[in-house]
Amino acid sequence: MSNKIENKNDFVTIVNLIENARENALRKVNEELILLYRNVGKYLSDEMQKYSWGSSYIDEIAEYISINCPEIKGFNRRGLYRMKQFYETYKENEFVTTVLTQISWSNHLLILSKGKTNEEREFYIKLCIKEKYSARELERQLDSAYFERYLLSKEKLEPIILPEEIKNQFMDTYVLEFLNLPEKFSENEFKKAIINNLKNFILEIGRDFSFVGEEYRVQVGNSDYYIDLLFYHRGLSCLVAFELKIGDFKPEHIGKINFYLEALDRETKKENENPSVGVILCANRDDEIVEFALSRSLSPTMISEYTLKLIDKKLLKQKLHEFSEIASLKEFNCE
Repeated sequence: MSNKIENKNDFVTIVNLIENARENALRKVNEELILLYRNVGKYLSDEMQKYSWGSSYIDEIAEYISINCPEIKGFNRRGLYRMKQFYETYKENEFVTTVLTQISWSNHLLILSKGKTNEEREFYIKLCIKEKYSARELERQLDSAYFERYLLSKEKLEPIILPEEIKNQFMDTYVLEFLNLPEKFSENEFKKAIINNLKNFILEIGRDFSFVGEEYRVQVGNSDYYIDLLFYHRGLSCLVAFELKIGDFKPEHIGKINFYLEALDRETKKENENPSVGVILCANRDDEIVEFALSRSLSPTMISEYTLKLIDKKLLKQKLHEFSEIASLKEFNCE
């Protein structure tokens, strides 16, 4: 009678080997497909330019493939046009050429169809590589105008000096349309809705955030205090405390978040970690009030707005244009 192995923890090694091999195979297949589509696009572009052929050229190729190679999918008229567009869009872009195989063809198609400028397309390609977005996740970020919101966040001058690596991790406005909250709700309902949609919330704030807990208890003296949401940011190597406010930002919120950050740094932060960061997430913020409130604060704190609806991209572009004009005017006056 054979003895059964009781400790099967080592078997995980085999599973990991299988999963890693599968991932590597899928990655290699994706690389080959992207290069194939780019090469087909280059061929079509070069041939049409060389012989000044019209759109009927691609129609004829698509028809030929469908008749003679019906088992080959994706090379219909629409697919061939997209391959040509893909090549022509990035053929002179050195950065994209070096990284184009790092994201999926589905994500490339989304960026091509919804990205309007080279800067915007490059932004989303970099974001896909960093965050490893699925097509659905990328589409959500495109629809929520993540690019415009990111630029707008960078345009707004912070009233306190923050290291650039911290500024780059936070947004001026977060879009939380996935919470499906009623017209009127309490801060507790707001918090519970975020917890129930934590995956989408982390998609919005960034995948480097790891959830630590809700109503996180910190003890100071003989009293207990509770932080609404506590995260750990892997890139910044620090704790991040989120305080949720369903109304307007008020100066007294700064004192509360500073108190929490001090308690975290003294009692929770590990020696190898950086000082904790605070985010006050409120329904509305007056930039002048924020500037006054933060002018003497030494704690790394962001005041961000949230919206429960997707933002009109035209409105965001207009705001960006206004900020650019103000910045240009300031530079002109300085000269």
